[in-house]
Amino acid sequence: MTQHYRVKLASTDCELRAAQRLRYRVFVEELGGGGDMVDHDACLECDRFDPFFDHMIVMPAGSDEVIGVYRLLRSARAEQAGGFYSEDEYDLSPLKNSGRTLLELGRSCLHRDHRGGLAMHRLWAGVAEYIRAHRIEILFGVASFHGTDVQALAAPLSLLHHRHLAPSELRVTARAGAFQRMDLIAEDALDRRTALLEVPSLIKAYLRLGGCVGEGAFIDYGFNTTDVCLVLDTAKMNERQARLYDGRRA
Repeated sequence: MTQHYRVKLASTDCELRAAQRLRYRVFVEELGGGGDMVDHDACLECDRFDPFFDHMIVMPAGSDEVIGVYRLLRSARAEQAGGFYSEDEYDLSPLKNSGRTLLELGRSCLHRDHRGGLAMHRLWAGVAEYIRAHRIEILFGVASFHGTDVQALAAPLSLLHHRHLAPSELRVTARAGAFQRMDLIAEDALDRRTALLEVPSLIKAYLRLGGCVGEGAFIDYGFNTTDVCLVLDTAKMNERQARLYDGRRA
């Protein structure tokens, strides 16, 4: 039987806490992450940016259980927050100076029992509607590989650098303090098929939509991840890709 879902922006403290509890289960319990504001007693993964983000949540039909979340930060709210979350890791000057409408996405996760099905599709459909409503032109945000062993990630990082590097006008760069070069294997020595299998599904989804990556990875030891910055120009999505993103049939 097909599982049905509903998607909405969190509108109450209860819904926000439910999203933060899900993030705790995924990012802290499953992936070993942490952070200064993580509440281990209440099992909440949170940070100082949460009050400024909109939180897109997905729930099974007929249930109030939050089983998926994506958080969204528009430029005006980022100014109130003192900057975008990603600015701790990447120099976003090319995006901020572009004069285009920006949206930062992050903290995407699903409950383990709802992965590989329609839940993420519904969540992305909700995000696509948000993009249309706010006339967003550029999407961006950090996405993660689990772990901080760069040599173990050499193949997929090199693939992203050689085949999916952002054009110069959109090419954000990892901060110098934790900058990790991504061209670790020469392109002609790379087994592209094997490397692609090692790229997380979320990153591959953005690449299929025409997304690209910034210069350099960022090693986040606190979250036990190696991060790349994804950038997507919504004007460059072709019609088929746009249909896939917003949930319409091709």
